[in-house]
Amino acid sequence: MTTTVNNFHVLAKPIGPICNLDCRYCFYLEKEAIYPQASKWAMPEEVLDTYIRQYIEAHDTPVVSFAWQGGEPTLLGVEYFRHLVEIQKKYANGKRIQNAFQTNGVLLNDDWAALFRANDFLIGISIDGPRELHDANRVDKGGQPTFDRVMRGIETLRRNDVAFNTLTTVHRDNADFPLEVYRFLKDNGSGHMQFIPIVERIAYQATSDGLHLISPDFDGSARVAPWSVEPRQFGRFLCAIFDEWVRKDVGRYFVQLFDLSLEMWTGLESSLCVFRRQCGSALAIEHCGDLYSCDHFVYPQNRLGNIMESPLETLVDSPQQHSFGEAKESTLPRYCRECDVRFACNGECPKHRFLVTPDGEPGLNYLCAGYKMFFRHVDPYMRFMASELAMGRAPAGVMSRVAEQETQAALRKAGRNDPCPCGSGRKFKQCCAGRL
Repeated sequence: MTTTVNNFHVLAKPIGPICNLDCRYCFYLEKEAIYPQASKWAMPEEVLDTYIRQYIEAHDTPVVSFAWQGGEPTLLGVEYFRHLVEIQKKYANGKRIQNAFQTNGVLLNDDWAALFRANDFLIGISIDGPRELHDANRVDKGGQPTFDRVMRGIETLRRNDVAFNTLTTVHRDNADFPLEVYRFLKDNGSGHMQFIPIVERIAYQATSDGLHLISPDFDGSARVAPWSVEPRQFGRFLCAIFDEWVRKDVGRYFVQLFDLSLEMWTGLESSLCVFRRQCGSALAIEHCGDLYSCDHFVYPQNRLGNIMESPLETLVDSPQQHSFGEAKESTLPRYCRECDVRFACNGECPKHRFLVTPDGEPGLNYLCAGYKMFFRHVDPYMRFMASELAMGRAPAGVMSRVAEQETQAALRKAGRNDPCPCGSGRKFKQCCAGRL
């Protein structure tokens, strides 16, 4: 693991797994079982103060970025986060503080919007697409749909000029409707989108820790959860959205995976942990101060310690965390090491690596077929955009390139007396035939 104290990131869970929704695919709700003695879930004052101070001190950078998630952080109330901001100011020591805040949007109102706007919070809204796709899984504790409440939250942010992006989980129920999801998000003000695949395995019997959704190294009987996106289904979802984006939306709408792909096609290592050669630089802290190797690995065996007992910087640089990060690369099967898209994928997230390769080696990513489909599909477009960047030109030029290629292809297929593919309304022989 190449982590230093200047490039690690922590996802803070100030209310742990407590949420006002009961999303059917959520992997975090059952984390309550790890803390059976917990009676209060809000991060206590002394833990919050210690975390903010240690996190700022550990980053010798002009900008320090915090991320707050849950559960659902709005359950803590606006005053909790107003106080949190004051603690950040107390320890900032001349550094600029940024805050990212992930929410289901249900409780957002003008008070929240005022806090976000005054302190330049970047808000992530969890929404899975149009009403019927969103409500298929994102329901409240009474099993009631939440779409209308989420949309009211989005409208509150827009009315108050609060920047937001969207996080859309891709699961069995919405993955067959990629363009419906993508166009819905665009129509409702999302300029930046994340598409996160849902992949879980369910143990037939709960572990000794009371968990049913298990880690990739679990060796008991388990099955892929029925809500998990299927590998090729995920690939088709991504390809369909990319095909529309690369023709109409480059430079206007930003899809995280597409931006990451361009990074990798220009020879950079991915800025997102799941596509890096090694991981371990994106950790998670629970409400009580327990630090875990990763948000996807909040299991007892991945607990590094507690910041009230050991400094955050020490835990991040611990041998246990180094081993965790290095294992991603060292356990990559030969099948993956020899793959033509290994440079882009690097085996993706270790949480999903529970299949065996065609030659019987463990550690193949469940989503392998989908990622191969996507990365191979985007290759010619990414090559062109990377070359444009190298020449000092904007990648958005790919849209003109694609349009010209498709026009030329249509011209080659047109008959002399067919309507001209350019849309002029004239016959091909009287219009663009001379362009061939």
